[in-house]
Amino acid sequence: MGRNSPADVDDNPSSGTYGLIRDRFPVKRNPGHYHDADHFRDYQGRSSRGRSGKSRFNRKGLLCLFPRLPGPFRGRSLFYGAILFAVFVFALASMVLQSSITSVFGRQGSERGRMLKEGLKFGSTLRFATPLQQLLEGGGLDRARLERRIGVRPPRIALILGNMKMDPQSLMLFTVVKNLHKLGYTFKIYAIEAGPTRSTWETIGSHISILDPEQYGHIDWSIYEGVLANSVELKEAIASLMQEPFCSLPFVWIIQEDILANRLTFYKEMGWNHLISQWRTAFSRANMILFSDFTMPMLYSVLDTGNFFVIPGSPVDVWSAEKYLENHLKYSLRDQYGIHEDDLVVLVIGSSFFYDGLSWDYAVTMHTIGSLLTKYARRNDAGRSFKFIFLCGNSTDGHDQALQEITSHLGLIPGSIRHFGMNADVNGALIMADIVLYGSSQDEQGFPPLLVRAMSFGIPLAVPDIPVITKYIIDGVHGIIFPKISPDALTNAFSLLISDGRLSHLALAVASSGKLLAKDMLTSECVTTYAKLLENILDFPSDVILPSSVSQLQKLSWEWNFMANEMENQEMNDMSQIDHENIPSQKYSVVYNMEEFGEHPRTTAQNDTEILLQNFPNEDDWEVLQEIEKSEESEEVEMKELEERMEKDPGEWNDIYRNARKSEKLNFESNERDEGELERTGQPVCIYEIYGGPGAWPFLHHGSLYRGLSLSKRGRRLRSDDVDAVSRLPLLNDSYYRDLLCEMGGMFAVANKIDNIHKRPWIGFQSWRAAGRKLSLTTAAEKVLEQMIQEKPKGDVIYFWAHLDMGGGVSGMEDALTFWSRCDILNGGGCRNAFEQAFRKMYSLPPQIEALPPMPEDGGHWSTLNSWVMPTPSFLEFMMFTRIFTDSLDSLHSNISTSSFCLLGSTEVEKRHCYCRILELLVNVWAYHSARNMIYMDPQTGSLSEQHPIQLRRGFMWAKYLNFTLLKSMDEDLAEAADDGDYPSDFWLWPSTGEVHWQGVYEREREERYRLKMDKKRKTREKLYERMKFGYKQKSLGR
Repeated sequence: MGRNSPADVDDNPSSGTYGLIRDRFPVKRNPGHYHDADHFRDYQGRSSRGRSGKSRFNRKGLLCLFPRLPGPFRGRSLFYGAILFAVFVFALASMVLQSSITSVFGRQGSERGRMLKEGLKFGSTLRFATPLQQLLEGGGLDRARLERRIGVRPPRIALILGNMKMDPQSLMLFTVVKNLHKLGYTFKIYAIEAGPTRSTWETIGSHISILDPEQYGHIDWSIYEGVLANSVELKEAIASLMQEPFCSLPFVWIIQEDILANRLTFYKEMGWNHLISQWRTAFSRANMILFSDFTMPMLYSVLDTGNFFVIPGSPVDVWSAEKYLENHLKYSLRDQYGIHEDDLVVLVIGSSFFYDGLSWDYAVTMHTIGSLLTKYARRNDAGRSFKFIFLCGNSTDGHDQALQEITSHLGLIPGSIRHFGMNADVNGALIMADIVLYGSSQDEQGFPPLLVRAMSFGIPLAVPDIPVITKYIIDGVHGIIFPKISPDALTNAFSLLISDGRLSHLALAVASSGKLLAKDMLTSECVTTYAKLLENILDFPSDVILPSSVSQLQKLSWEWNFMANEMENQEMNDMSQIDHENIPSQKYSVVYNMEEFGEHPRTTAQNDTEILLQNFPNEDDWEVLQEIEKSEESEEVEMKELEERMEKDPGEWNDIYRNARKSEKLNFESNERDEGELERTGQPVCIYEIYGGPGAWPFLHHGSLYRGLSLSKRGRRLRSDDVDAVSRLPLLNDSYYRDLLCEMGGMFAVANKIDNIHKRPWIGFQSWRAAGRKLSLTTAAEKVLEQMIQEKPKGDVIYFWAHLDMGGGVSGMEDALTFWSRCDILNGGGCRNAFEQAFRKMYSLPPQIEALPPMPEDGGHWSTLNSWVMPTPSFLEFMMFTRIFTDSLDSLHSNISTSSFCLLGSTEVEKRHCYCRILELLVNVWAYHSARNMIYMDPQTGSLSEQHPIQLRRGFMWAKYLNFTLLKSMDEDLAEAADDGDYPSDFWLWPSTGEVHWQGVYEREREERYRLKMDKKRKTREKLYERMKFGYKQKSLGR
C-alpha cells in the first residue's frame, strides 16, 4: 500500500496488524478500533459535567452593551457595534484556539517533530530534491528518432518480480509494464516464487522463469538493455548485478514496501551497522531507487546514496477503499462510535508529513476553521448537530483533552470536536464523514493520499488552492476549492456543500465526480514518467528498434481487470487479507533472514569500553614488543643455519614419500594448477574461455578441454590455473584499451609469447556469453570436435558453433541481411566505411582501388561471439593480421581530438567498446579470403556443415592481401620501425598488442645471449681463482 495512507485494520481485532506502506511514521499500536468508540462515548459525559452555564451574552443579547443610547442612533450604532463585536470575538477565539492547540499539541510532539517544526516556517514548502530530476528533463529519444536508423530487434528489459500476488503494488507495476510493452519494449519476466497472477503476467512476458537460489548467478544480464526489480526481497537475486561484467548495466529498483525501513532504526539502536552497510551497498548498485510517494525517501534516508527518485501514483488507496466498502457500512460504524445517524460529520486532515501529531500544521488548521466552529459547532437544529473530527497522531497521545479544552473555551456543544488517531480504523473515520476538509497550507509535491481515499469513498472535499491539488481537482466539479488560510472563503465553501443541515445537491454531484476521478487520477502521470525515465536511463544499441513516443499513450487507466479472473475464484475470507499480503512475513522475508543468519557484533557497555581503553598498549609497550620480536627472529635464523650445517639421517624412503605428499596437499592452490595442466597433457586442443569478472564465473566450464582467460586481475577465479591476460599483455592495464578491444585483447595476450602457455597443435576460444545464451558446446558436441581434430590433425580449417543472426525483423526491409549490412547495424551504420578506410590505410591502397572485401550472399552462417577452434599456426597468422588491422583502425580515431569519438557506435556503451563488434566479425573476413574451410558445428548435437565452400569462392577471394608472406613482411617492417623508435604518432598501438620481432631483434638477442654466456664463464673463473688463492671461507653464524 502507499505510504501516506492509514493502516487498514482487519475485521478481527485480535489479529496482529503490520505497519503498511502508507504508515509514514511509527505510531503506538491500538488494540482495536473499538477502543476509539469508547473514547468517543466518554467525550460527551466528561464535557457535560465540566460545562458551565450559558454565558451572559447568550442570556441577554447584545443590547446589554448599549443600555443608554439615544433613540435615533440606537439602530445604526447597534449595527456597527455588532460588526465590531463579531470581529473581536473571532480574533479572541482564534487566539484561544491557537494557544490551546499549540500548548497542548506541542507537549505531545516528538523530538523529530520539534526539529521539523523549527525547520518549517509558516507558508514554507517542503520538497524532495534529487539530482536525478534532470533525467526527466532530458530530450530522451526525440533526437535519435529523427536520425536514420535500421533496427532488427525491440529493446529487451528483464523484469524480476518479488511475488505474483494479487495486491495494488502488482496492479501498478502490471499497468506500467503493459503500456511499456505497447510502446515497443520486450520483457523477460523472472520471479522468485509463483503466484495466482502468473497467467496474467504471461500475457506480457510469455514464459516466466521461477528462480531458485542456485540459479541467481546463472542469468546473462548482458543481453538486456536494463533490469527492473520491484521488491527488497530480491536482494539476493540481484547480487550478480553488483559484479563485473554486469556492473554497468542500467538497473532500476522499485521499492514499495516499508518492512526494511521499519527495521533501520532498530539496526541503529542495536549497533548493527554491518547490516546497514550491506543494504546501502545493495542500494548504491541501482542507477535509480524508485518510490511511489514522497515520504518513502525519508524512511530510507539512511541508505540514500543520491539515487533516490519518486514517481507518484499508485492504486493502493482506491484498492483499499473498495475492499473496505465490501464489508463495512457507514451507519453501523457511526453507531459503533457513538455518532448519530443524522449528525453532519466534518473530518479534518492535514499534511501527510504531520500525521504523527505535529502541532504547527493543525494549529494553522484550527485558526482557519475557527469561523466554521463558531458557526456550526454551536448549533443543534432539530436533533442534528455538527461533528468536527481531527485525524492525526495516536489515540493515546492526549489530543482528546486538548480538543475538549478548546470546546469548553469556545462554548461549543459537547462532543462537537473530537480526535481520531492514525493508528485506528482510519478507513472507518473516512467513511463516517460527510465532508472531508484538508486544512494544511503546506505546498507538497504529491497529491495527499487520504484525499484520494476519501474521494474513492464518495466523500465531497473542501480543499485549499495548493498547486498539487488544483492540478487535478476542478473547483465545483471534483471538490470545492478555497484560498488557503482564509476563514471567510472556507465558510463560503462550506455554505455551498451544506443546505438545511444536510449535504447540498452540489456536494452530492461533487462527491460522485470525485469518485470517478480518483479511480484513475494518477495513472497517466505514473506511466508516462516511467516511459520517459527509461528513455533517458537506458542505452539503445544500434541494432535496436526505438520505442514509440510517450505521446502515443492516451486515456490511461489502471488495469483493474488485471486480476478479475483470479479474484472471482477467491473466497471472501481470502479477499479481506489481500491488503496485507504485500507485507512479507518474518519467516520468509530476506530482511529478517539477514538478521537471523548474520553475525552481529556484541554491544559493549560503557564500563567495558573504559576497561578496554585502560588495557590498550601504549608506545612503551609497543617498543618492548618490537625488541622481543627482533630477538626471537634472530634466534630462529641462527637455529636454521645450525640445522643446515648438521648431518641428518634422511630416514626411510616411505617416510620421505609420505612427507612429500603431505606437503603437496598443504599447497592446495599450486596443486590444483598442476592437476589442471596434467589433465590437458596429451590433449590436441585447448579452448580458452574469455571472461571479465566474477559475474561470469558460473558460465565457465571445467575439464581438460577448457581453460579460463581472465581480462581482469581482480576478477580472476581463485584456485584455478586461468590465464591472466593483464599480466601477459601490459596494454590491458589501461582500462580504456581493455574496454576498446574487449575479448580480442585476451587473444592478443595468449598470442604474446604463446609457447609459454600453449604447446598444442590446435587452439580455440569461447566467450562466456556463449554459455549465457545457451550456445556453448554440449558434451556430445565436444566429443565430435575432438574426434574431428584427431582424424584430421592438419589442415586450414576453422570450426565455429555460434553463428551471426542474419534474420530479421527489420522494419521496412523484406530482403535478408547481408554480412556487411548486419555489420553496419551492429556498429551504428559505420562498419563498411570504417573497415574500408582501415583496410586501405593498412595496405596503402590508392583511392581508385576498391578496399572493401566482398562477402557472399549465399545464406550461409558467419561466426560470432569469438567461439571457434583452428590450428595454432593459423591462429598466429590471424593474430598477425588482426594486430595490423586494429592499429590501422585505431589510427583513424587518433587524429580526432575528442577521446569519446567513435566511427562504430552512437551510444555511450558502444563508444566505450568501439572496436569490439567489428573485431568479433573480423575472423569471418580473414577465414573467407585466406581460403580456410569454414565448418559450422551445431552446439547441441555436434552435427557439422561446411559454410561458403572454397569452390564457390573462386574469383571473389582477396587472397593476395592475406598471403602469409606479405603479412610477415608487413609485421617485420612495423617491428623494425618500432625498434628504431620511428613512431607515426605520439601513441602507437601496434607495439603494445604483442611481440615485436624482426631480423635485427633476432641478432641483438643472439648477441645478448652470447654476452651473458661469456660473462658467466668469466665470473666462474674468477671464483675458482679466489678459492685456489685464499681458500674457502665460511660465513659467520648469525649474520
